[in-house]
Amino acid sequence: MTKFTTTLFLTLCSCFIFSQNLQHNNSVRKINPNWKSMAENYQVPEWFQNGKIGVWMHWGIPSSIDENRADDGSHYGRRMYGDIDYDARNEPDRKRTVELTRWHTERYGKPSEFGYEKFISNFKAENFNASKIVKFVKECGARFIMPVATHHDNFDMYDSFFPYNAVNMGPKKDILREWKDAAQEHNLKFGVSTHLYWSPRFFRTARKFQKEGTPEWEFFNMDYDTKEFASQDSWNEHWYKRSWDLIEKYDPDMFNNDSPYPSIKTGKGLGVKLFSDYLNRDLKENKGKQTTVLSFKNPKENKAAFTYNLERGMFGEQQTHPWIWATDLSGSWFYRKKSFTKMSLDVLIGNAIDAISKNGVVMINIALKGDGTIPDNQIKMLSDFGKFIKINQEGIYNTRPWKVYGEGPLKIITKRAGENLKKFSVKDIRITTKKGNLFAFVLGVPIENILIKTLNKGGILQKKIKEIKMLGSNEKITWHQNKDGLVIQNNFKNLPNQPAICFKIILE
Repeated sequence: MTKFTTTLFLTLCSCFIFSQNLQHNNSVRKINPNWKSMAENYQVPEWFQNGKIGVWMHWGIPSSIDENRADDGSHYGRRMYGDIDYDARNEPDRKRTVELTRWHTERYGKPSEFGYEKFISNFKAENFNASKIVKFVKECGARFIMPVATHHDNFDMYDSFFPYNAVNMGPKKDILREWKDAAQEHNLKFGVSTHLYWSPRFFRTARKFQKEGTPEWEFFNMDYDTKEFASQDSWNEHWYKRSWDLIEKYDPDMFNNDSPYPSIKTGKGLGVKLFSDYLNRDLKENKGKQTTVLSFKNPKENKAAFTYNLERGMFGEQQTHPWIWATDLSGSWFYRKKSFTKMSLDVLIGNAIDAISKNGVVMINIALKGDGTIPDNQIKMLSDFGKFIKINQEGIYNTRPWKVYGEGPLKIITKRAGENLKKFSVKDIRITTKKGNLFAFVLGVPIENILIKTLNKGGILQKKIKEIKMLGSNEKITWHQNKDGLVIQNNFKNLPNQPAICFKIILE
């Protein structure tokens, strides 16, 4: 072979290899904008399943309204205008709306004279320190954060093309950028939550007070029908554009759509298009590997296609696909002085472990004050929760569900907006697994021997137990198995000071 032919041969080989690599790079899997393709391709990233605990932040215009206000149910912007048509089917909710309208009128004046938009200037965020808050929630066990980017009230907490945003008004700063920078500083994953789609309906009650040609006309979504907006192309396209702008500018590790979305039937499929576009953007940037989480609340859709957000609800059984148990420490999502969770610390801990044992991820909402600080009672609750997580982290982070979630007399009902408020007992056991070992959480303080029926001799635990340890203690554990279960002797001298304990069961 001559020198020329050798050079030509090597050049052709190089071109062939380059061509093959180019084809490979261009063949990154792509999700089509339909639910079948979403279900076939959606893959929950490891960081989410391993992290287990996140903190949601509801914060915005309502946070700065008088903290002694009447109960607004996190919907001050619609209730203040007093149209009972919105709540006609729900008598308690109707009464709450009537009471808030009366309170607003007495405190600020008639809604026709003092509209919701006037509260924006009160929202200053003057003491907000994102780094300090993110550092705190990380110390309390969080591995990701998810601030609200836009709530139902149509106000963007970021540098948006929509004029009503936190950079142009109120705080005069890019709140979401500060959250993202703090998450990166403290090595946490960063999510965003948008509740935008409800907005035209949310402001139905404000309509009669608006005048065409005013800036408020756009804020109150006057160009969209309050009942038929889901079928309006103009609204669905606006929602898509706002949502995509959010994704492009802030590149979130997690995108939570808390409201409905344009359907395939009436919204030209712009909902599933946004979701598939979000995932495809991630796949393209990461050579076909999904690194982001997509979540929303539609219980009717195939849960293989996304991560289901079961807001203030729980599952009675293990789930095939990872899901989110979202709860709220403030009692009202947005800060109000008289509101706080009805869930005691031991129930919060029990519910969290219950969710994790059933393939769930825990999302705890904190509600900041208007100045950007966390109320003391929420700090205390999250701190105490974090102490439990720190002691028992080996049985929580990086674990997976076992063959069964556990056992016990307290029955958890599968239901949205129906989370458990009842106290667990020592007979309520929840199990996780990691690296071939089990972690059995006893959701109460034992006063006698512990019996775990699920781990009986000859049962579903096919491996032999080598040793048992108690997390957070150097107690020597005495135990034996029989046909009734695994019996752990209660000869403890020093139990961790917490409402539940965890045993690491090392298997041969």
